[in-house]
Amino acid sequence: MLKSILILGAGRSSSSLISYLLAASKINNWSITVGDFSIEAARDRIGSATGQAIQFDITKPESREAIAKADVVISLIPANLHPLVAKLCLQEGKHLLTASYVSDEMKSFSKEAHEKGLLFLNECGLDPGIDHMSAMQVIDKIKALGGKLFSFESFTGGLIAPETDPQNPWRYKFTWNPRNVVTAGQGTAKFLRDGKYKFISYQQLFKRTTPVSVLGYGEYEGYANRDSLKYLESYGLSGIKTMIRGTLRNKGYCDAWNVLVQLGCCDDTYVIENLDSFTHLDFLSLFMDSNSTSVEKTLCTRFNLLPDGEEMKRLRWSGFFTDEKIGLSQGTPAQMLEHILQKRWKLVARDKDFIVMWHRFGFELGGRNRVMEAYLTCTGINENNTAMAQTVGLPLAIAAKLLMQGKIKSRGVVVPVSPEFYKPILEELGTLGIKLEEKER
Repeated sequence: MLKSILILGAGRSSSSLISYLLAASKINNWSITVGDFSIEAARDRIGSATGQAIQFDITKPESREAIAKADVVISLIPANLHPLVAKLCLQEGKHLLTASYVSDEMKSFSKEAHEKGLLFLNECGLDPGIDHMSAMQVIDKIKALGGKLFSFESFTGGLIAPETDPQNPWRYKFTWNPRNVVTAGQGTAKFLRDGKYKFISYQQLFKRTTPVSVLGYGEYEGYANRDSLKYLESYGLSGIKTMIRGTLRNKGYCDAWNVLVQLGCCDDTYVIENLDSFTHLDFLSLFMDSNSTSVEKTLCTRFNLLPDGEEMKRLRWSGFFTDEKIGLSQGTPAQMLEHILQKRWKLVARDKDFIVMWHRFGFELGGRNRVMEAYLTCTGINENNTAMAQTVGLPLAIAAKLLMQGKIKSRGVVVPVSPEFYKPILEELGTLGIKLEEKER
């Protein structure tokens, strides 16, 4: 009988998960422990509820003791540390749940986890997570009707609600790890379109976008995300002509972000020192011709931008052309960019974030081609109880509850693409106001 859950990480995506499991623990008589590098952060997440807060550092020996005391471990710490957690869970015989992508190293643990009767569930957050489950719900429905899929497109984005920061031309703020936002998309995007394999380098990624129209919400743009091809098998879509998964942004975001990419502002491979006196304007000047007299004019010339165009409006609003000090003594370009953007892109009191997920399915049924669109939205309550925290944390929390109750039988390293996962998780999310709407066009 499983009785205890250890939650690792009390960051911005943990609030809904921790609240949900603390409430469930009262009903089921479970023990909940929250561990974080900052014990104060763990205590804040628990609040007045019954739970234990501990200081947790995966590099310290005592971390093994905390894992040894739990039945189920939920890891919300940085994804690169998950293999370390997984190794300890294997040694101690504990189940592990994360919202992160399955790495090759994590995948290598599957055989041992299965042999030990352990579930290592990954990709059970928003994207990846709800995107998998909601897509499979529709795919299985189409197949059950006798339909044959020839196209699948899926885009998800964490944005800001229309009423939040109306002067913000990006229509975006940091709703998850800012570092991940700044370095997102690096590597090669791989997908399938009209029967042809496509590969997009990082330098081209934000130029080659897909227009997305979400019924009742407006026009967006999506860029390809990582490797869509690896889901052909897990989604049961071998033989399909188009398969693309990506990230959603408001129109105009990608053109402006591409300027920063082309300049090299998102590079995280080298450190620049002696930055104490550097301003925001100095940051951009690092990547310009040394003879330039006007950064704004040089940018417009280099990228063929209008001085009062949308790209320049976004960069100007972000403070890139000011004499404000960056506030770092050293850092990579990506770290410097993150530091500058945090000043305008950080959620503040009364801000609400906004999640949009959109799928489009092309399929043949009854002798004719059809198109099904499905979308899901979620609006945050405030800067702390965000839509991102709800959509990342609740699927993971529900999965943990089901596992604790003995309702999940899968073992080994898995992602939630089977009915065993998506049926109960999506059903409960629907009762919480997070529901996929479907419409055939």
